[in-house]
Amino acid sequence: MTVRRRRYSKEELARRGQELYVSQIQQQVEAGNEGKIVAIDIETGNFEVAENVLPATNRLFERNPDAQPWVIRIGHRAVYHFGAQSLAKKT
Repeated sequence: MTVRRRRYSKEELARRGQELYVSQIQQQVEAGNEGKIVAIDIETGNFEVAENVLPATNRLFERNPDAQPWVIRIGHRAVYHFGAQSLAKKT
């Protein structure tokens, strides 16, 4: 089993990931993929889109075993939502 180590602080990882997503990736993946996950290697800009985090990051690691992944849900500000709104009734 490969042990991967983070080489960036959480803040730097998020800053670089968000910057890459907005400047290079968002326009490529938004159409028809809302709600899916995009995993981005913050060092190379390579990315993978999948329904869930694990398949997206696994495919990214297959392409680059040394990747430093950052993930976001397409069309949303974050991957997961916590709080009262997530428990709201659907009508």
